[in-house]
Amino acid sequence: MTTTRGGHPSEDHVPDLPPFSNPVPFGAGGPLEGPGDSGGTAAAGGSINAFDGGGRGKRLSTMMVAGLAALGLGIAVGTLPVPYVIESPGPTYNTLGESQGHPVINVSGRETYPAAGSLDLTTVYVDGGPTGSVSILNAFSAWLDGSKAVYPVELIYPTGTTREEAQEQSAVAMATSQENAVASALNELRIPFGQQLQAADLSKDSASAGKIQQGDILKSINGKDITALSVIQDELAAGKGAPVSVTVERDGRPVTVEVTPKDNGQGRFILGVMLKYLFSFPFQVQISLDKVGGPSAGLMFSLGIIDTVTPGDLTGGKHVAGTGTISPDGAVGPIGGIGQKMRGARSSGATLFLAPAGNCDEVAGHVPDGLQVVRVENLSEARHAVELAGSGQDTSALPACASK
Repeated sequence: MTTTRGGHPSEDHVPDLPPFSNPVPFGAGGPLEGPGDSGGTAAAGGSINAFDGGGRGKRLSTMMVAGLAALGLGIAVGTLPVPYVIESPGPTYNTLGESQGHPVINVSGRETYPAAGSLDLTTVYVDGGPTGSVSILNAFSAWLDGSKAVYPVELIYPTGTTREEAQEQSAVAMATSQENAVASALNELRIPFGQQLQAADLSKDSASAGKIQQGDILKSINGKDITALSVIQDELAAGKGAPVSVTVERDGRPVTVEVTPKDNGQGRFILGVMLKYLFSFPFQVQISLDKVGGPSAGLMFSLGIIDTVTPGDLTGGKHVAGTGTISPDGAVGPIGGIGQKMRGARSSGATLFLAPAGNCDEVAGHVPDGLQVVRVENLSEARHAVELAGSGQDTSALPACASK
């Protein structure tokens, strides 16, 4: 999860790239020289006129003006905006606790159980990009600060992204992560619920153009009921590019079309349809977390829901933190700002941190003292790690991100 200064939501679905390893030439300037002594002397009984033409006073005044001008220029250059984004550790939020007087996770329609301990989601502050400007001095100072990371803005935000677009994308990512968290928690607990896949849009040069329309609900592929995205993926992989029969629900009626999938350039065959899940849950889960956006709290939301609707205490009173996107089937995905999130977790008192396996390259060798980082690929592994720690058992054998 990410926030910008001032607390506005900020998109955090960013490439997992390391910060600069070498200084970036943000700008340079020479030392400022102060006014010197002219070396002149006054005649006996005479005096120095500070304002006489060609006198010492005029030279001193000129040099002072030049020095102040140079200083002003240096300050002006230092405050010029540069195309960089700064990430720094943000606050943590206990998914088992409250935010602004309201439970972060509120369940209605099912029995709930009080939970001690902490399952913290972690955040980063994002300065720069469409949400604000970063100066040369800010960027250089952040580069020198081991707790922060500096990235070219185009690696974080697509060119031309506006502030409004960034905030909207962040809010949508947060909403999606919350729905996925509920679905993954129910899957983990073997609680049935309804789910369908709907066509949200078509990609450019889509294989499904003119056949599948935005708003269609995908019902079956080659006669197999589409209960999850994996059903489509498995059928396309097995067909190796052969045409497939897809039945969709359109305006309440079934429509069957034949689509010849295209190779995506990486050896995978796709329909060229961007999909979204439509869920029907057996009880209501409301997640309240103001001024935080992005998809990376999904894993910790899932664990918080599990702890809330099951008897006992998952953490055993321990302080656990973590991060990672979550899919409805429980897969944990990589996120941005992992280094800053580990620092924020340790500062808040966490001793165990759950990190996506996809972030291991950035984790190894950068773990704060006193923090055990456990590598997880799915919700089941994360739940096992927390239960092991919560029961007081030895966690040293849990998978870690090893240095190469």
